[in-house]
Amino acid sequence: MTTTTDIALSAPVNLRDLGGIPVDGGSVREGFAVRADDLSTITAEDASALVEAGLTAVIDLRSPAEVRVTGRGPLAAHPVGYHHLPLIASVGDSVAGGFTHEGMGEMYVRMVEDAAPQLVTALAVMAHTTGATAFHCAAGRDRTGVLAATLLLALGADDDAVVADYGRTAANMPAVMARTRPLMGAMLAALDLDPDVLGTANLLEGSMEVSMRLMLARLRERHGDPLTPLRDAGLGAETTARLRARALAA
Repeated sequence: MTTTTDIALSAPVNLRDLGGIPVDGGSVREGFAVRADDLSTITAEDASALVEAGLTAVIDLRSPAEVRVTGRGPLAAHPVGYHHLPLIASVGDSVAGGFTHEGMGEMYVRMVEDAAPQLVTALAVMAHTTGATAFHCAAGRDRTGVLAATLLLALGADDDAVVADYGRTAANMPAVMARTRPLMGAMLAALDLDPDVLGTANLLEGSMEVSMRLMLARLRERHGDPLTPLRDAGLGAETTARLRARALAA
């Protein structure tokens, strides 16, 4: 059973529609896919606005422990499909390589390789959902960035488009860290990890793009194609074709 706790609700600070991103044959249409920071802690007003704008499905990439703390949030009161597809087992997994842009990039490689079945399921959800799909983790940066990258690659985007979308989060990072600090700080403390000692402030320095370019390069070194782990996990031509049919702007 999900255990929830009272937590301050706030507007998302890293939410954006993927519409307009160039892919093979055109560009992603608005209203197909939305990436976001934590949607479980948005206000009831923001939840209603998303549904009124066409949201019909949510993909939650957070760990089981994160979901137990906040549940689904205000969107649970709406007729919106919910798919919990954790890309890491614990938030502690995210610190294995250190809070550096290079360390995060290495973590993304592990996500693609180890959580390929979840990523394939997420793409299938987007391929078959009739309205807009929103996908989120806590910050809308790392796990969300990995799913956004695999989606865009499946649609035929080039590396520069994938990296540019990922890099747009950089301007939002101070607000993201302020919004997520209470919950993530408590969870890291429960793991006897001090965010300040770990150097999370490093993520505000330098270029975020290093992480995504490292992920793409490392996956090509190991597999030839960054999507090979997903194809090995069941991503087929039918799902890819359906994604393209739903995603491309007219």
